[in-house]
Amino acid sequence: MQQRWRWALGAAVLAIAGLAGAAEPSFQITPVDDAWFKALPMDPQAATNAFMARIPPEVQARANAYFEGGYWLQLWNFLLGLAVAALLLFTPWSTRWRDALRQRLRRPFLADAAYGALYLLAGTVLTLPLSLYQGFVRERAYGLATQDFGAWFGEQLMQTGISLLLGGLAIGLLYAVLRASGARWWLWGAVAMTSVMAVTIAIGPVFIEPLFNTYKPMPEGLLKDQLLRMAQANGVPVDNVLVFDASRQSTRVSANVAGLMGTAAVRLNDNLLNRASPDEVVAVMAHEIGHYALNHIPKMLLEFGVLIAAGFLFCDAVMRALLARWGTRWRIQGMADVGGLPLLAAVFATWMFLATPLLNTIIRVHEVEADLWGLNLAREPLAEAEVLLKLVEYRKPDPGPIEEFIFFDHPSTRTRVFNAMQWRAQLGDGAEP
Repeated sequence: MQQRWRWALGAAVLAIAGLAGAAEPSFQITPVDDAWFKALPMDPQAATNAFMARIPPEVQARANAYFEGGYWLQLWNFLLGLAVAALLLFTPWSTRWRDALRQRLRRPFLADAAYGALYLLAGTVLTLPLSLYQGFVRERAYGLATQDFGAWFGEQLMQTGISLLLGGLAIGLLYAVLRASGARWWLWGAVAMTSVMAVTIAIGPVFIEPLFNTYKPMPEGLLKDQLLRMAQANGVPVDNVLVFDASRQSTRVSANVAGLMGTAAVRLNDNLLNRASPDEVVAVMAHEIGHYALNHIPKMLLEFGVLIAAGFLFCDAVMRALLARWGTRWRIQGMADVGGLPLLAAVFATWMFLATPLLNTIIRVHEVEADLWGLNLAREPLAEAEVLLKLVEYRKPDPGPIEEFIFFDHPSTRTRVFNAMQWRAQLGDGAEP
């Protein structure tokens, strides 16, 4: 416990010391040789313990401090969002924006979209100190970020511009649906917002993500051929494997099979390609292909749609009660008045904050399914376990069960390694069935 707090305190000191400084990456898992793998017991629990024992105590303390700090950041982001909403509700700024936009933009959709963009801009500006700490200072303090402040801030400006455009249009659409559907707005509003998410997922790989990274075909070779064959054999409609330069932003290893409605792409970042063995890359990409083959994107859109519908129904009940008492003071003219967006944002954020364990469980269940699919496809349980140890760089490896249920949107390292070792105990070590 004392070592964990030393890591947290050290990161805080580095963060305060200056925006330009960065901690030297010190992540290192105890290396092993082929003899270690050959001597690994077949018992799943014993094999899992052997893998977990390779995480040095100082690395685990550092990972714990980083990940647990994220719990508090979830709370501070939520509370700060409520404070921004309250500020706009209890001052005349919000409704003055609404009135001015209605006068200048005669069409309700355009006025609502412009108001939504302005609200998002106000929230971005008011929460900038926390965003600066969370996204830049803290990441560099833990040695995870590779950008200087100028590069990071430039990307934040681009992200803000995209968010204002897409978010403003989404808010305009939501209030158009709210006016048209009346008491059933919570249902049709959820359909509209789920549709917006689907469109964003579809256009993201083509129009948005290339603004932040360069995507190039993976160098030709046996590894690329294997990944491409795996993808095509499992229904992914691609003819190439892409590598993107995530190392210009972060030290994290990652990969994805992203896209929807014909925009699917198989992509891995250069950190994974440079830091993992070919077998480990195959294990990771098999997991990502599993997400696509198991239709996780459309399934999660439906599940999130249900969660949004329940949240909007919650908002309907709470907002009607609050507006009956405070609506005149807040100068809000009813549920369909975009001037009530700060209230809607606050109530919906409360719903999502309370639903965090449910949201995380939805994602975590899909991750377990993709892990098992990946093991069956790649047949590389040892490589899977080995690359999972690399994720300890930014994920707490060994939480308690309640902690994992509430805060983890992926299974913990121990859980995932155990599942891989359980697969190995039944089907063996290697790639041959």
